[in-house]
Amino acid sequence: MKKLFKADAYVSSIFEITPEGLKKRGIYGLILDIDNTLVATHIKDPDAKIIKYIKSLNDSGIKTVIVSNASKKRVELFCEPLNIEYIFKARKPLGGGFLKAIEKMCLPKEKVAIVGDQLFTDVLGGNLIGIHTILLKPIDLNEPIPIRLKRILEKPFLAKRHFQDKF
Repeated sequence: MKKLFKADAYVSSIFEITPEGLKKRGIYGLILDIDNTLVATHIKDPDAKIIKYIKSLNDSGIKTVIVSNASKKRVELFCEPLNIEYIFKARKPLGGGFLKAIEKMCLPKEKVAIVGDQLFTDVLGGNLIGIHTILLKPIDLNEPIPIRLKRILEKPFLAKRHFQDKF
């Protein structure tokens, strides 16, 4: 049971995940969360740094799909400047959104990783369907109360985990 709540890697920031590091591990597709993974929850649009980062992944042959529990409007507006596929109201940790993303990438699941900031949605969901899981430190801890409560529940699972600066 504890394995379901254990990520394959713990990384400080999305920008520490490089195309080279992914390819070295046999990963050619990334499922990305938005809130507190790519931007703080209150940020509506990707900034220039995120746009450049996603473009560099795609230019390097890493396929990307956004999978979010957020509304269609939120996800559509965020993804438009990124020019990438997305799935909204994904109902993570249930696997349907992840499986749709993998299908969009046309990759075997062994070559795909989920990158997110939440243990009980991103990591659990990825582990349930058997893909690589990368947990990031959340960008901003000023979150809605339900998320703060989840963070308290996550603490025992993260107590001995060390977040790397490079992936």
